[in-house]
Amino acid sequence: MSEESATVAVTGETPSDLEDVDISVDPENLQRLNPRVQLIWMVGVLITAVFFGAIATGIAWYLEYPFVQVGLGVGGAMFIIGIPYTIIRYRVWRFAVREDSLYLQRGVFVKVQTVVPYVRIQHVDTTRTPLERLTSLATSVIYTAGSRGADVNIPGLEPDRARALQERLKDLANVSGQDDAV
Repeated sequence: MSEESATVAVTGETPSDLEDVDISVDPENLQRLNPRVQLIWMVGVLITAVFFGAIATGIAWYLEYPFVQVGLGVGGAMFIIGIPYTIIRYRVWRFAVREDSLYLQRGVFVKVQTVVPYVRIQHVDTTRTPLERLTSLATSVIYTAGSRGADVNIPGLEPDRARALQERLKDLANVSGQDDAV
């Protein structure tokens, strides 16, 4: 799949709408997330491992297998697999605020590159879950025009950085909206 068609799939725009969007990215301009986001993701892995371990325990108990060992085995295996997944996920997650668009790249098994032209941005929120507040992090949520996947999240930002990103994207969207006005 070409970069242009990947962008079309993500943003839902036709190629003629993308003629002015630059999809090249300088690797030096890509920004990383805060490393503490890995803690949040690992908590998610732990919760998932406990959930599936409990399900495996219930099934093993019903089938009269040694349910404690089965539950611990399934949950432990999921947690052990989830740790490197979280580390790799952090290493590949990047974003860039460019002149004409917001660029994101992420994905461990499926690589996703998203280009969001500023003219498509509707509004930007900064959210902080209890776990994010505990780790002093925030998530920027960028809502775009469109129906499929109409929001983009940038997790693992310090609260001040998330607010600054929110203001910058708001300003860039306003300028783009004025330049694109009829």
